[in-house]
Amino acid sequence: MKKDEHNCEDCEFYDDIEEAYFEHSSQVRVGEVIPDYEFEVFQNDEVKTMKFSDLLGKWGVFVFYPADFTFVCPTELEELAKLYPKFKEQGAEIISFSTDTVFVHKAWKDTSDGIRAIEYPMGADPSGKISSAFGTLIEGGESEFTPDEGLSLRGTFIVDPNGILRGMEISDNSVGRSASETFRKLQAMQYVEQNDGKVCPASWEPGDDDIEPGMDLVGKI
Repeated sequence: MKKDEHNCEDCEFYDDIEEAYFEHSSQVRVGEVIPDYEFEVFQNDEVKTMKFSDLLGKWGVFVFYPADFTFVCPTELEELAKLYPKFKEQGAEIISFSTDTVFVHKAWKDTSDGIRAIEYPMGADPSGKISSAFGTLIEGGESEFTPDEGLSLRGTFIVDPNGILRGMEISDNSVGRSASETFRKLQAMQYVEQNDGKVCPASWEPGDDDIEPGMDLVGKI
């Protein structure tokens, strides 16, 4: 849902949160509104500009990865591409991010069958500002060589329709993620959002039993 489809009070609230964020924090935190960065994306063979507030009213799944033309990354992004229709059915938008430019995204898509299948927006963060804010940017010292400096770690962030970060996971770049597990977590977060007071146990799937916390369950689970 576009930002301009919300009333002015929504926009002012988001702007106030963004200003406070930059004054008091350098990284996103679970339970807080994410900063409203503007960035370019490559999608459907076109370059366009987006802001995170464009997704207000939708769930957002932001997937940070090291770089285009690498080894593990295409396996992850292709898996997400296969599940993209299911994410959309759940009212969620996926945006992948690396510190490459949109031109590198285009070149990669032109040469890789797996990347060619991607329909979701591929975000560009060549300055590293967004990766830094989300805590995934690899930074080195002033003079010492740091492998992968300027690239991003593998980070997955799930944001609710109000722009609030509900889940995050950051891992070493040597191990790929599971798109189906990201989808499961999205479903679980949506379930507890819609069922006040309920929580989801380990490996919860739609249709499984939930839990309603209470003193009568203490020590019995």
